[in-house]
Amino acid sequence: MCKNKPELLAPAGNMEKLKIALLYGADAVYLGGQTFGLRAFGGNFSREELREAMVFTHQLGKKAYVTVNIFPHNDDLVALPDYLRYLNEIHTDAILVADLGVFSLARKIVPDLPIHISTQANSTNWATVAAWENLGAERVVLAREMSLQEIREIRAHCPVELEMFVHGAMCISYSGRCLMSNYFTGRDANRGSCAQACRWKYSLMEETRPGQYFPVEEDARGTYIFNSKDMCLLPHIADVISSGVNSLKIEGRMKSVHYAASVTKAYRQAIDGYCADPEHFQVQPEWLAELDKVSHRAYTTGFYYQQPSAEDQIYGSSSYMQTSDFVGLVQSYDAATGWAVVEQRNHMKCGQEIELLQPNGPLYRQKLLDMTDADGNPIDAAPHPQQIVRIRMQQPVEPYSILRRDV
Repeated sequence: MCKNKPELLAPAGNMEKLKIALLYGADAVYLGGQTFGLRAFGGNFSREELREAMVFTHQLGKKAYVTVNIFPHNDDLVALPDYLRYLNEIHTDAILVADLGVFSLARKIVPDLPIHISTQANSTNWATVAAWENLGAERVVLAREMSLQEIREIRAHCPVELEMFVHGAMCISYSGRCLMSNYFTGRDANRGSCAQACRWKYSLMEETRPGQYFPVEEDARGTYIFNSKDMCLLPHIADVISSGVNSLKIEGRMKSVHYAASVTKAYRQAIDGYCADPEHFQVQPEWLAELDKVSHRAYTTGFYYQQPSAEDQIYGSSSYMQTSDFVGLVQSYDAATGWAVVEQRNHMKCGQEIELLQPNGPLYRQKLLDMTDADGNPIDAAPHPQQIVRIRMQQPVEPYSILRRDV
């Protein structure tokens, strides 16, 4: 048994993703309200939804952290005190903060509300981490630009809780402090409105030759020189856990329900497998296959083992890859009849082979043979977005199970 089993922390872009992440094995989730967070287009939660999220999370005995991690201007501070009081009132487990002013206001206004220091604060050394701890932070989220050895050194110097990213998108800018979006679109990445300009295609223009564009590579398409691969540390989960961090964070509040379910469950199984028997632990190929089924860019270990090189960028395209398409979400299952009520999420039709990913039950595959509409009329296909259908299952299936088909 490992001595200190880390928390698995998953993204929750909206209420459905929050429920999925928790049911598929997350110990905690992080989410944003409609203000003061760095994902203005991530779905986000109204005040009433934040309250509902806390109730649902706490009923499961788990935790929910709310992002308050923008770099505010003066006018952003007007509504902040009231918002902090509300988060405290609904029993938010912690807030994520990047700005020292926000931190100071929170300590004054809601002194009992735990504060986690966001990765946006660029904590890359033990002196910075110790300083935040001395100011009263309960946890520090380490910058993505940290190596395994550096994390171990911080752990040796600092008793405060440490959190690190283990999976998801990497940013071309230092810990996400980007100005490209501001320059190109006027959308402030540091106030939650990033346009992801790093994923666009670029060419080179020489100053004395205006209008003549040269591909950065010898390719007529131009190149995506700022487009990073995605982080994936599941194959190295033993090193991650033995480094002594307290929380392992999955990136992706703007990702799909399918992503939330598949990635969370894969890391849940890996963490549990290692902690049950560290000496004989082996990464299972089915966990890695699960990570390939969701939409992602090619994977990299980022800064964890060495400084990233040219091999950690993607030059030819900004497109994603995946081996499965999410086609439906199980709402309920009738054990007496074997029929499940399913909400369609992508076109599906009889004769296709589907795979079922369940929160707790086994992964299994079956042919889609019998399907009806919501009124019980037989149908051959479900082409309409979020259409409610009934499907006969060959094995029992849990609510919130993911139906998918091979790409």
